[in-house]
Amino acid sequence: MKDSKTINLKDLKRIVVKVGTSILTDSRGILEVSHISDIVEDLFRLRRFGLEVVLVTSGAIGAGVERLKLKRRPQKISLKQAAAACGQSRLMHIYEDLFFKHSQEVAQVLLTHRDLSERKSHLNARETLLVLLQHGIIPIINENDTVAFEEIKFGDNDTLAALVTNLLEADLLIILTDIDGLYEEHSNREAKGRLIEVIEEVTDKILNLAGSKSGELSIGGMLAKVQAAQMATKGGAYVIIANGMKPGILTQIFAGEKVGTLFLPQIDRTSRRKCWIGFNLKPSGQLIIDDGAKEAILKQGKSLLSSGIREIKGDFERGEAVAVLDLDGRELARGLTNYSQTELDKIRGKHSSEIEGILGYKYDDEAIHRDNLVLL
Repeated sequence: MKDSKTINLKDLKRIVVKVGTSILTDSRGILEVSHISDIVEDLFRLRRFGLEVVLVTSGAIGAGVERLKLKRRPQKISLKQAAAACGQSRLMHIYEDLFFKHSQEVAQVLLTHRDLSERKSHLNARETLLVLLQHGIIPIINENDTVAFEEIKFGDNDTLAALVTNLLEADLLIILTDIDGLYEEHSNREAKGRLIEVIEEVTDKILNLAGSKSGELSIGGMLAKVQAAQMATKGGAYVIIANGMKPGILTQIFAGEKVGTLFLPQIDRTSRRKCWIGFNLKPSGQLIIDDGAKEAILKQGKSLLSSGIREIKGDFERGEAVAVLDLDGRELARGLTNYSQTELDKIRGKHSSEIEGILGYKYDDEAIHRDNLVLL
């Protein structure tokens, strides 16, 4: 970790700001319009600086809690989706009214994981958002919780914000939450110790530091935010986790004040296609590999061969995304497999020269080619 750094505003063109449920609602789940107004004021200042701004907002389910007369965030999926349906329109109406006071146009964009995992819809979403930005419009993005099922489990839109950052090749992602950033120690109740100002790389140690801190009205703890930072920095973006409860926090960041935790972008920027493979696609299965294969892909930049595969989990077809794990169960990489689960079961542990004799055909020498393999 280095001494605290600041980001030169002149170097930035496009930023993504993610606002969590804890910032937008009170403990009962009722929208705090004054907090939303503070965020809007800050975002408008950034637009005046000439920045392209994308807002990823949570709060739809929390906003719907009041309309459904619920006492707390529901656990049942159908109730969550009903709350999202009630709350999304109200949330967007508030944003529109507040931005209208500044003559700033906004656009609502609702996404599901499917929209970003399927290559064609992924590219369509990118083009739509770029057109909005070119016209000076602020896209307000939320997950389409009304129709999402597995997607509703995202970390309070932290993952969505990171995916959007990579999708648009944004320069900076700012994640606003209800604490000042990442501390040396996190527990379920509070953050302790010294605030970590700069993180060069998200390592296992950093992930372990994140711990867990979630509320009833939100589902994203610090761990989800740090994992989102890991995704975005691998795509080449800066990431800042900061306290959105403090008025003017965005202005403070761009004034060079030492606020929040800054995550530095990785020098070896992952290509947009590899970001899509590594972070947008949900793995359909798992490949557990031996230590030799682990060293080959991590240290030598090699492809994954069938000879290094010890075990296969899941049911998947050729061309689908799979997770690559070591013998301890740690996820090392994700990639597009050249063989189905049934085929890999037959050739795992076998040399590439044996594949055709076992299957009667051979697509490739590699189980996953390095061009389709993304290290995590």
